[in-house]
Amino acid sequence: MPHYDYIFAGAGAAGLSLLTRMIASGKFSNKKILLVDKAPKTSNDRTWCFWEKEKSFFEEIVYRKWDQLKFESNSFSMPLDIASYQYKMIRGIDFYNYCFDIIKQEANIIIRYGEIRFEQINENKTTLYIDDAELNTEKSIVFNSIPFVSSSGKNSLHLLQHFKGWIIETNERKFDPGVATLMDFRVHQDHGASFVYVLPLDTNRALIEYTLFTEKLLPTEKYNNELRDYVSRFMQLRQYTIEEEEFGIIPMTNTRFPFYQNGIYNIGTAGGQTKASTGYTFQFIQKQSLLIVEHLERNQSLMDITSTHARFRFYDSVLLQLLVNKIPEGHEIFTRLFRCNKASAIFKFLDNETSLREELRIISSLQFAPFLKAAIQQFI
Repeated sequence: MPHYDYIFAGAGAAGLSLLTRMIASGKFSNKKILLVDKAPKTSNDRTWCFWEKEKSFFEEIVYRKWDQLKFESNSFSMPLDIASYQYKMIRGIDFYNYCFDIIKQEANIIIRYGEIRFEQINENKTTLYIDDAELNTEKSIVFNSIPFVSSSGKNSLHLLQHFKGWIIETNERKFDPGVATLMDFRVHQDHGASFVYVLPLDTNRALIEYTLFTEKLLPTEKYNNELRDYVSRFMQLRQYTIEEEEFGIIPMTNTRFPFYQNGIYNIGTAGGQTKASTGYTFQFIQKQSLLIVEHLERNQSLMDITSTHARFRFYDSVLLQLLVNKIPEGHEIFTRLFRCNKASAIFKFLDNETSLREELRIISSLQFAPFLKAAIQQFI
């Protein structure tokens, strides 16, 4: 097998983000690079949403963006002050096509498809196989974005963020394309913390997503029933067409995922870039990708890249513990957060960019006794 300077196992958001940033830097055109995935990306299998102040590295393919958001619950409803942030949406198929169009122009990058398998040799080496053919990883830097089955500690917390979404179209102009609903907790909470978000694409089309933070998935038809009920009761729609559907599962856990393990650098969800308390991943992938490219350009060790600060991991664990305890219930936690704080401050907090003073101000808006109990559970 030929030698490669860089090997990418997985062509999802993390692998493609890092590789396209390396190409954009112009510093790796003399390096031989291999990109491996199970199969070509040909479907719109997911949607990434994120908030951002500046222009995105992928601004060219931002499908829609909103300057105004609103929050809904049975006890609180109002527009959100997002200040200089915008809420943005990128469709999976647009992202894949954009990245592969760039990658295929690079003569030094080889793309291969097949079943990927890892075999740990020792603590410093893992062998990669494509369809049982061993890859030559000698002196290669390997980036992996395929999550391993993690051995969780006995006190690790685990929830699933699972969601079913419809893009619907109506004959009437029912939507305001300038205003999106970030969270609507008016739906029943029988299954656990549940909400809907609504992203208008134009005046008669919108993405409606039913989302839950629970330990178990629902039967397939349950998601459809909840979406039908929401569209009927809260949107007052009787006639509409479902253009597209999507379903996803995001793990929410405070289990640690190492950046470097057995000779491989883990990126994306595999490297702990999914935020434990919210499931947001896309922007953390972009931050990590930028740091990796900067270190490679300067010939700095990737081991110098710092992990998430311990206090933010602690906050995530506490919020996750609150969601697991269900006292208070998830809809109460988020309602208090958005009622007592500007959304822009919450976004900054969830981006792990706040100062300790800003963090204490947000934490103090939560119910003291349940928060203290969850904090003690995690501290112990």
